[in-house]
Amino acid sequence: MHPSGWYPFVSLKERLCLAKITVVFAILLIALGLAGYFGTGAQHATALIPTWFGAALGMCGLLAMSPDEGRRKLFMHINVTLGLLGFIAVGIESIRGYVHAKSAGVQPDMIALASKLTMTGLLLVYVILCVRSFIAARRSRQV
Repeated sequence: MHPSGWYPFVSLKERLCLAKITVVFAILLIALGLAGYFGTGAQHATALIPTWFGAALGMCGLLAMSPDEGRRKLFMHINVTLGLLGFIAVGIESIRGYVHAKSAGVQPDMIALASKLTMTGLLLVYVILCVRSFIAARRSRQV
């Protein structure tokens, strides 16, 4: 435990845990994209956007499963950047699509909106977990 009692030392096993969590989020995003695509009759290729984000996160998550600290840091920082950019982009697109549909007097596509909001939520949770881990790692080095 950290002398203050609040932050545990972050071991290699714990640092690799975030890379494993990344792979779990990647699998969830891939499943979301595939469910959206095939659940709507494979009509809209844009339903696969979560799949591509998931594939990128998963690839970098696997590359982050390295005992080399520099490599792990690099790929986890790439992942949190992808997560943050995805969160912002999809969040803005969710709002834009909803407002555009309502201003045109039509109902928004609720399946697409649900998929976008689910992706936004997953990426928000992922980014929060990454930031908490980064803070804990930094504080554990200050001792």
